[in-house]
Amino acid sequence: MTIINPQPNAVAQPRVSLVTGAAGFVGSHLVDTLLARGDTVVGIDCFTPYYAPDAKRDALVSALAHPRFRLVETDLREADLVPLLADVDTVFHQAAQPGVRLSWSDGFSEYASHNVLATQRLLEAARDASIRRFVYASSSSVYGNQARYPTVETDLPRPYSPYGVTKLAAEHLCALYAENWGVQTVALRYFTVFGPRQRPDMSIHRLCEAVGTGASFPRFGDGTQVREFTYVSDIVAANLAAADADVDAGTVVNIAGGGEITLNELIAMVGDLAGTDVVVEDHPAQAGDAKRNGGATDRAQTLLGWTPTVSLRDGIAAQLAWHEARRPVAV
Repeated sequence: MTIINPQPNAVAQPRVSLVTGAAGFVGSHLVDTLLARGDTVVGIDCFTPYYAPDAKRDALVSALAHPRFRLVETDLREADLVPLLADVDTVFHQAAQPGVRLSWSDGFSEYASHNVLATQRLLEAARDASIRRFVYASSSSVYGNQARYPTVETDLPRPYSPYGVTKLAAEHLCALYAENWGVQTVALRYFTVFGPRQRPDMSIHRLCEAVGTGASFPRFGDGTQVREFTYVSDIVAANLAAADADVDAGTVVNIAGGGEITLNELIAMVGDLAGTDVVVEDHPAQAGDAKRNGGATDRAQTLLGWTPTVSLRDGIAAQLAWHEARRPVAV
């Protein structure tokens, strides 16, 4: 276990939050927002090689310079978690092995251990700690292909990929630790998060890179698959709302951006905002990619007081600007 930026002389704050997957896409944004509101933040990350660890470290540059942030480099599957939860008010469990396509075959063991075993160990540590709320980052992948849309939280989950199975299993763990041990869990089902720092394997990231560099965009399938995208700042706001809302332990809530779009329409939108055509490279449809997702957010509004605020078009414009700012200047 490696601890970075321990800040032994920092002034203690009344609220201590723990963020797992702190160097990841959502986790790093959440860390920044928690620090900005005055929390002391403990971040945990094991820097898996799913994508470049250096990109994750870059996401934490501001946080590492902050006196109220402490990064613990450790693996949730092996670490002694009890001391890390001492004095923690809220756990934001963002850590997971992401992505659908690599969760098949030999890859499944990594997904099962990172997404299920790690969650169980964290819940086990939380049940004996004075945690006020445990917010779990679930996924719309638990729904799979459904008979009706938008999906609601009471629809029967039917994961279409091994990744979705592991996210649903962790949801069930949150529910049973709530029912048996009173752990105050809330599971948020994210619908395709996008924005600055997005993972490089995700479609909008690839599209933004394609229009900026002239590279081709790999389109899997015929482009008619439908997705609902949610901007990262809205995801962070949902986490904060879930941490403080007066809801029953074991509650599950959809967090969706408010509009659906086909992949072909998304390609056209990014090209329009970038002022250039997207070069599309066609590939066969991939196993585990659901035909559609889209979630109702009535429960989020009722229980959390949350609604999305950033449109897909505005969010893509912000992400394009982020990609452009990172691109080396031609000499």
